[in-house]
Amino acid sequence: MNITHIEHIGIAVKNLNDAIHFYEEKLGLKCYGIEEVSDQKVRTAFFQVGQTKIELLESTDPEGPIGKFIEKKGEGIHHIAFATHGIENCLNELDQNGVQLIDKAPRKGAEGLNIAFLHPRSTGGVLMEICEHK
Repeated sequence: MNITHIEHIGIAVKNLNDAIHFYEEKLGLKCYGIEEVSDQKVRTAFFQVGQTKIELLESTDPEGPIGKFIEKKGEGIHHIAFATHGIENCLNELDQNGVQLIDKAPRKGAEGLNIAFLHPRSTGGVLMEICEHK
């Protein structure tokens, strides 16, 4: 498996504009991109912090994954994403090692990444995302 670094940390927020304001005005970071990923029912905003990014996630539908997460757990850290080269091989290796995959094959995510999620039941309670730049 070839995990190279933490690609981003996903944070669920109720209001993307309010959260962007906090990160820019209070932390001095600069939002460099806002994007909607319609099939995941989410709007995202990105901040670069060194080699790692912060991804803010606002639900566009209360029945979407982020809407359900916020309803159940409130705002906060949603997932940690690891960058890899060869996402298909990574998923195959994880599957062979008994890790429960949410996504058995990569799908398109924000910023043109290929992404796949690992179930928290297999990862010590942490939702993990594997992603690859294509």
